[in-house]
Amino acid sequence: MALSDRFSEALVFAEKLHRNQARKGSGTPYVAHLLGVASTVLEAGGSEDEAIAALLHDAVEDQGGLQTRDLIQEKFGDRVTEIVMGCSDSVEGEIKLPWRERKVAYLNHLKTAPKSVRLVSMADKLYNLQSIVRDYRLVGEELWSRFRGKKEGTLWYYRELSKIFDPDHPLTQEFQRAIATLEDLIATKSP
Repeated sequence: MALSDRFSEALVFAEKLHRNQARKGSGTPYVAHLLGVASTVLEAGGSEDEAIAALLHDAVEDQGGLQTRDLIQEKFGDRVTEIVMGCSDSVEGEIKLPWRERKVAYLNHLKTAPKSVRLVSMADKLYNLQSIVRDYRLVGEELWSRFRGKKEGTLWYYRELSKIFDPDHPLTQEFQRAIATLEDLIATKSP
């Protein structure tokens, strides 16, 4: 599949939206995450719309809320907007539920979400989990201070996600291997 100018436009749009944002704790430019998620979607056979949604999956949560949603709809259409909104557990500018309630609601939503939402979400969560594994190797237990759910909540969330994603999908299998790697690392570093 060849990507069109829409993908290029989405890439530039996403980079501008997230230009001043960095990944928690690492300081890595946030666009690295967006590129990683889009790459994962494409390598898993995703469509251009799914890859564009991957680039924009955090835009409504982190970069402008409903105004950004409206821009995404105007520039990239209904399908991309539906995927982005389906991957969002909150909207910037609106009152957020407490962390655990938000995650439970998102997990429940994913159980019946459309296939495109599940693919982009799985790519996003896999990228995040792989980053956690990499950062845990570097900083150990200090890592958990970056997360609202701390160690127990974060591990719970990723374990629950692994139960929802299609067990036969290659990304789910990578996801489960990453969880096992993280748990092994934690076990070897525990006193």
